[in-house]
Amino acid sequence: MRHRIHIGAFVGIFLSLAIMLPSASHAGTDGLIIKTSDFDVIKTLDRLGIALERAGITIFARIDHAKGAKKVGMELPPTALIIFGTPKIGTPLMTSNRMIGLDLPLKALAWQAEDGSVKLGYTDPAWLAKRYGITDRDKVFKKMAGALGKFTEMAIKRGGLPKQ
Repeated sequence: MRHRIHIGAFVGIFLSLAIMLPSASHAGTDGLIIKTSDFDVIKTLDRLGIALERAGITIFARIDHAKGAKKVGMELPPTALIIFGTPKIGTPLMTSNRMIGLDLPLKALAWQAEDGSVKLGYTDPAWLAKRYGITDRDKVFKKMAGALGKFTEMAIKRGGLPKQ
Protein backbone atom coordinates (compact mmCIF):
# COMPACT_ATOMS: atom_id res chain seq x y z
CA MET A 1 0.00 0.00 0.00
CA ARG A 2 2.78 2.36 0.85
CA HIS A 3 4.38 1.70 -2.55
CA ARG A 4 1.12 2.54 -4.33
CA ILE A 5 0.98 5.96 -2.72
CA HIS A 6 4.52 6.72 -3.79
CA ILE A 7 3.94 5.38 -7.29
CA GLY A 8 0.69 7.33 -7.56
CA ALA A 9 2.42 10.51 -6.44
CA PHE A 10 5.22 9.88 -8.92
CA VAL A 11 2.74 9.33 -11.76
CA GLY A 12 0.90 12.53 -10.81
CA ILE A 13 4.09 14.57 -10.80
CA PHE A 14 5.22 13.00 -14.08
CA LEU A 15 1.89 13.78 -15.77
CA SER A 16 1.96 17.35 -14.46
CA LEU A 17 5.43 17.86 -15.91
CA ALA A 18 4.45 16.25 -19.21
CA ILE A 19 1.51 18.64 -19.55
CA MET A 20 3.79 21.64 -18.95
CA LEU A 21 6.46 20.60 -21.47
CA PRO A 22 4.69 21.60 -24.69
CA SER A 23 4.27 25.19 -23.51
CA ALA A 24 7.88 25.34 -22.38
CA SER A 25 9.16 24.26 -25.80
CA HIS A 26 6.92 26.84 -27.47
CA ALA A 27 8.55 29.56 -25.37
CA GLY A 28 11.90 28.90 -27.03
CA THR A 29 13.87 26.07 -25.48
CA ASP A 30 17.44 25.12 -26.26
CA GLY A 31 18.49 28.72 -25.85
CA LEU A 32 16.51 30.16 -28.74
CA ILE A 33 14.82 33.54 -28.65
CA ILE A 34 12.15 33.83 -31.33
CA LYS A 35 10.32 37.04 -32.23
CA THR A 36 7.62 37.85 -34.78
CA SER A 37 8.48 40.47 -37.39
CA ASP A 38 6.26 43.10 -39.00
CA PHE A 39 8.23 42.62 -42.24
CA ASP A 40 9.11 39.92 -44.75
CA VAL A 41 12.22 37.79 -44.31
CA ILE A 42 14.58 39.87 -46.47
CA LYS A 43 13.46 43.23 -45.06
CA THR A 44 13.76 41.87 -41.51
CA LEU A 45 17.38 40.89 -42.11
CA ASP A 46 18.07 44.14 -44.00
CA ARG A 47 16.86 46.10 -40.99
CA LEU A 48 18.86 43.94 -38.58
CA GLY A 49 21.95 44.43 -40.72
CA ILE A 50 21.49 48.21 -40.68
CA ALA A 51 21.10 48.26 -36.90
CA LEU A 52 24.19 46.09 -36.43
CA GLU A 53 26.37 48.07 -38.83
CA ARG A 54 25.34 51.37 -37.21
CA ALA A 55 26.64 49.94 -33.94
CA GLY A 56 29.98 49.03 -35.52
CA ILE A 57 29.26 45.31 -35.72
CA THR A 58 30.56 43.49 -38.78
CA ILE A 59 28.23 41.57 -41.07
CA PHE A 60 30.25 38.57 -42.23
CA ALA A 61 27.68 36.91 -44.48
CA ARG A 62 24.09 36.53 -45.46
CA ILE A 63 22.77 33.21 -46.65
CA ASP A 64 19.47 32.85 -48.48
CA HIS A 65 18.51 29.24 -47.76
CA ALA A 66 15.41 29.41 -49.98
CA LYS A 67 17.54 30.55 -52.93
CA GLY A 68 19.97 27.70 -52.27
CA ALA A 69 17.11 25.20 -52.22
CA LYS A 70 15.85 26.54 -55.54
CA LYS A 71 19.29 25.98 -57.11
CA VAL A 72 18.97 22.25 -56.43
CA GLY A 73 15.36 22.03 -57.61
CA MET A 74 13.77 22.08 -54.17
CA GLU A 75 11.36 24.48 -52.51
CA LEU A 76 11.78 26.12 -49.14
CA PRO A 77 9.65 28.96 -47.80
CA PRO A 78 11.57 32.23 -47.40
CA THR A 79 14.42 31.52 -44.97
CA ALA A 80 17.63 33.52 -44.60
CA LEU A 81 20.52 33.82 -42.17
CA ILE A 82 22.78 36.69 -41.19
CA ILE A 83 26.18 36.11 -39.55
CA PHE A 84 27.65 38.98 -37.54
CA GLY A 85 29.98 39.87 -34.72
CA THR A 86 32.84 41.90 -33.37
CA PRO A 87 36.17 40.74 -31.95
CA LYS A 88 35.74 43.32 -29.18
CA ILE A 89 32.99 41.16 -27.68
CA GLY A 90 33.84 37.72 -29.04
CA THR A 91 37.52 37.61 -28.14
CA PRO A 92 37.04 37.86 -24.35
CA LEU A 93 34.56 34.99 -24.55
CA MET A 94 36.97 32.89 -26.57
CA THR A 95 39.77 33.52 -24.07
CA SER A 96 37.49 31.93 -21.47
CA ASN A 97 36.58 28.94 -23.65
CA ARG A 98 37.60 28.72 -27.29
CA MET A 99 34.89 26.16 -27.97
CA ILE A 100 32.38 29.04 -28.02
CA GLY A 101 33.89 29.70 -31.44
CA LEU A 102 31.46 27.04 -32.64
CA ASP A 103 28.68 29.58 -32.00
CA LEU A 104 30.64 32.74 -32.81
CA PRO A 105 30.22 34.81 -34.83
CA LEU A 106 26.58 35.13 -33.88
CA LYS A 107 23.76 34.29 -36.25
CA ALA A 108 20.13 35.28 -36.67
CA LEU A 109 17.66 33.36 -38.82
CA ALA A 110 14.54 34.85 -40.36
CA TRP A 111 11.90 32.56 -41.82
CA GLN A 112 8.33 32.53 -42.98
CA ALA A 113 6.31 30.29 -40.68
CA GLU A 114 3.53 28.00 -41.87
CA ASP A 115 0.91 30.57 -40.82
CA GLY A 116 2.56 33.21 -43.04
CA SER A 117 4.10 35.20 -40.19
CA VAL A 118 7.81 35.98 -40.27
CA LYS A 119 9.97 34.92 -37.34
CA LEU A 120 13.41 36.09 -36.29
CA GLY A 121 15.40 33.76 -34.06
CA TYR A 122 18.80 33.86 -32.42
CA THR A 123 20.66 32.14 -29.60
CA ASP A 124 20.27 33.60 -26.12
CA PRO A 125 23.72 34.70 -24.88
CA ALA A 126 22.89 33.36 -21.39
CA TRP A 127 22.45 29.93 -22.96
CA LEU A 128 25.86 30.24 -24.62
CA ALA A 129 27.43 31.04 -21.25
CA LYS A 130 25.83 27.94 -19.77
CA ARG A 131 26.60 25.71 -22.77
CA TYR A 132 30.30 26.54 -22.66
CA GLY A 133 30.60 26.86 -18.87
CA ILE A 134 31.81 30.45 -19.06
CA THR A 135 31.30 31.96 -15.62
CA ASP A 136 33.85 34.79 -15.68
CA ARG A 137 32.25 36.96 -18.39
CA ASP A 138 28.82 37.84 -17.02
CA LYS A 139 29.14 41.50 -18.05
CA VAL A 140 29.99 40.55 -21.63
CA PHE A 141 27.03 38.18 -21.90
CA LYS A 142 24.68 40.79 -20.41
CA LYS A 143 25.94 43.37 -22.89
CA MET A 144 25.40 40.91 -25.75
CA ALA A 145 21.89 40.05 -24.58
CA GLY A 146 20.90 43.70 -24.24
CA ALA A 147 22.33 44.63 -27.63
CA LEU A 148 20.73 41.65 -29.39
CA GLY A 149 17.40 42.44 -27.79
CA LYS A 150 17.63 46.07 -28.91
CA PHE A 151 18.84 45.33 -32.45
CA THR A 152 16.29 42.60 -33.09
CA GLU A 153 13.46 44.82 -31.86
CA MET A 154 14.63 47.51 -34.29
CA ALA A 155 14.57 44.92 -37.06
CA ILE A 156 11.09 43.55 -36.43
CA LYS A 157 9.01 46.58 -35.41
CA ARG A 158 7.69 49.37 -37.59
CA GLY A 159 9.33 52.59 -36.49
CA GLY A 160 11.94 50.57 -34.61
CA LEU A 161 14.88 51.64 -36.77
CA PRO A 162 15.74 55.28 -36.19
CA LYS A 163 16.69 57.33 -39.24
CA GLN A 164 20.31 58.28 -39.58
